Amino acid sequence: MRLPRDVSGRDLARALAELGYSIVRQSGSHIRLTRPVQPEHHLTIPDHPALRVGTLAGAIADVAAHTGLSREEVLHRLFGAR
Repeated sequence: MRLPRDVSGRDLARALAELGYSIVRQSGSHIRLTRPVQPEHHLTIPDHPALRVGTLAGAIADVAAHTGLSREEVLHRLFGAR
Protein backbone atom coordinates (compact mmCIF):
# COMPACT_ATOMS: atom_id res chain seq x y z
CA MET A 1 0.00 0.00 0.00
CA ARG A 2 1.32 3.42 -0.94
CA LEU A 3 1.52 6.24 1.57
CA PRO A 4 -1.28 8.78 1.26
CA ARG A 5 -0.11 12.22 0.15
CA ASP A 6 -2.74 14.39 1.80
CA VAL A 7 -2.38 13.57 5.51
CA SER A 8 -2.11 16.41 8.01
CA GLY A 9 -0.50 16.10 11.41
CA ARG A 10 -3.96 16.25 13.04
CA ASP A 11 -5.24 13.50 10.70
CA LEU A 12 -2.34 11.26 11.68
CA ALA A 13 -2.86 11.95 15.40
CA ARG A 14 -6.56 11.02 15.09
CA ALA A 15 -5.73 7.88 13.10
CA LEU A 16 -3.12 6.77 15.65
CA ALA A 17 -5.85 6.74 18.32
CA GLU A 18 -6.92 3.49 16.60
CA LEU A 19 -3.68 1.92 17.86
CA GLY A 20 -3.94 3.34 21.38
CA TYR A 21 -2.02 6.59 21.00
CA SER A 22 -3.36 9.75 22.61
CA ILE A 23 -2.31 13.38 22.41
CA VAL A 24 -0.39 14.32 25.54
CA ARG A 25 0.54 17.88 24.67
CA GLN A 26 1.26 20.30 21.88
CA SER A 27 4.24 22.61 21.89
CA GLY A 28 4.22 25.11 19.06
CA SER A 29 3.64 23.24 15.85
CA HIS A 30 4.44 19.76 17.17
CA ILE A 31 2.07 17.20 18.68
CA ARG A 32 3.33 14.73 21.29
CA LEU A 33 1.55 11.36 21.33
CA THR A 34 1.93 8.56 23.85
CA ARG A 35 0.88 4.93 23.81
CA PRO A 36 0.64 3.84 27.46
CA VAL A 37 1.01 0.09 26.77
CA GLN A 38 4.22 -1.13 28.39
CA PRO A 39 6.81 -0.31 27.30
CA GLU A 40 5.47 3.20 26.77
CA HIS A 41 6.04 4.73 23.37
CA HIS A 42 6.26 8.45 22.62
CA LEU A 43 5.98 9.95 19.17
CA THR A 44 6.24 13.58 18.10
CA ILE A 45 4.74 14.68 14.81
CA PRO A 46 4.49 18.14 13.22
CA ASP A 47 1.06 19.76 13.14
CA HIS A 48 1.33 20.74 9.49
CA PRO A 49 -1.50 20.87 6.92
CA ALA A 50 0.27 18.20 4.84
CA LEU A 51 3.05 15.97 6.16
CA ARG A 52 6.00 15.27 3.92
CA VAL A 53 6.17 11.71 2.68
CA GLY A 54 9.43 11.00 4.53
CA THR A 55 8.02 12.34 7.80
CA LEU A 56 4.91 10.18 7.46
CA ALA A 57 6.99 7.13 6.49
CA GLY A 58 9.24 7.63 9.52
CA ALA A 59 6.28 7.88 11.89
CA ILE A 60 4.67 4.77 10.38
CA ALA A 61 7.96 2.83 10.67
CA ASP A 62 8.34 3.94 14.30
CA VAL A 63 4.81 2.82 15.16
CA ALA A 64 5.27 -0.48 13.31
CA ALA A 65 8.49 -1.23 15.21
CA HIS A 66 6.87 -0.52 18.56
CA THR A 67 3.59 -2.38 17.98
CA GLY A 68 5.15 -5.40 16.28
CA LEU A 69 2.93 -4.95 13.24
CA SER A 70 4.22 -4.73 9.70
CA ARG A 71 4.28 -1.40 7.89
CA GLU A 72 1.46 -2.61 5.63
CA GLU A 73 -0.71 -3.61 8.62
CA VAL A 74 -0.21 -0.21 10.26
CA LEU A 75 -1.10 1.60 7.03
CA HIS A 76 -4.20 -0.54 6.56
CA ARG A 77 -5.37 0.07 10.14
CA LEU A 78 -4.76 3.81 9.97
CA PHE A 79 -5.92 4.65 6.48
CA GLY A 80 -7.83 1.60 5.23
CA ALA A 81 -8.12 1.10 1.50
CA ARG A 82 -7.71 4.70 0.35
